[in-house]
Amino acid sequence: MSAAVRGRRAGWLVAIGDESGALTVRGRWVVLLGAVALAILLVPPAWSALVTAMEEVAGTAEPADGPVVDVESATDGADEPAPDDADAAPSQGDEAAASPTSSPEPSALVTVAFGGDVHFESFLRDAVQSDPAGALAPVGDLFANADIAMVNLETAVTARGAPSPKQFNFRAPQAGLTALREAGVDIVSVANNHGMDYGDRGLRDTLVAARRADLALVGAGRTAKQAYRPHWVTVNGRRIAFLGATQVLDSFAIEAWTARNDRAGLASAKEEYEGLSRLLAAVERADREGDTVVVMLHWGEEGASCPLPRQQELAAQLTDAGADIVVGGHAHRLQAGGFLGDAVVHYGLGNFVFYTSGGPGADSGVFAVTIAPDGAMRTNWKPAVLQGGVATGLSGDAAKAGRASWRSLRSCTDLSGRPAG
Repeated sequence: MSAAVRGRRAGWLVAIGDESGALTVRGRWVVLLGAVALAILLVPPAWSALVTAMEEVAGTAEPADGPVVDVESATDGADEPAPDDADAAPSQGDEAAASPTSSPEPSALVTVAFGGDVHFESFLRDAVQSDPAGALAPVGDLFANADIAMVNLETAVTARGAPSPKQFNFRAPQAGLTALREAGVDIVSVANNHGMDYGDRGLRDTLVAARRADLALVGAGRTAKQAYRPHWVTVNGRRIAFLGATQVLDSFAIEAWTARNDRAGLASAKEEYEGLSRLLAAVERADREGDTVVVMLHWGEEGASCPLPRQQELAAQLTDAGADIVVGGHAHRLQAGGFLGDAVVHYGLGNFVFYTSGGPGADSGVFAVTIAPDGAMRTNWKPAVLQGGVATGLSGDAAKAGRASWRSLRSCTDLSGRPAG
């Protein structure tokens, strides 16, 4: 060590005390910071709390204000299977970066694809923890030609919090979100009857976990402003808003889980606590600011293959407010998809990554909507079946039968196979 360095170090050390040996202001700060550092090292809960606080300050938690901004890329894809309701198959557009702050004119086709209910209970938890990159490979195949992919995340992502007073409480490891991202999922909605299974703490952990996985999350937040705020993506010049909301909540959760001005929670589509009015206002605002508005809902009756009247009423309210695409689930069964006027509605996407092993609950698929530069839309149903709890695409005669079965579900709805225009 040089004499100069030794001199500087000695000078700094002397400066923590005065001539009488008493600590100076600098000295007191040095002692205090040393004590804090020692406490953190010796007390694990303190360290954990500090890490959580640092994550939230550093931006890995949900931001306090402003739109969620993630850059998405549209990728060239292989030819799509022939759409169910069009004469020719749409092709994929060129690669384009998305920016919610720019709004060039739409220049090419954009395909948005939707999957149904996702959780990571039982054997699915083991699968994603052992192989997050490959556990959901069949899902990646189903989403391969989509510019944007979205699913319903029906679980909290947390190891903390207390379970809610209900029969089923779902929680998932961080690896589950990593697996979704690896499979090509871009956006998740947690606005459902399991999004806060582990309370406020579980929800806050879920928000952080989504950011760690580079997944956009809608339908929840630390305030109502955040919960009802859309995620914006621009692809090929088309500015698209994605929102999430739930019409299904246990009686205790209507009050406990609905986001308010000063309370974390979910975006509700129910009348209570201004849920529906907030949702409709958010859709109207997004319609003014963008080109396409997408709403993913949790709605309907478990086990039913036909939509309830309140689903049909809500779909009409949302499309009247400006929603172009309304999709949802909760029934754990497939329900119909098609056109409501010129808007696209899909009442029930079924299970997508779920511990169902057979029966009608294992019927699955991806609903793809391709949007032309002029806003015209085409739909395509890619039938699948759950294998090992994961949606796996069908081919050949099985796929043909799956599409026919899916089309037949419209018989009990107000949907048609083609737009009104």
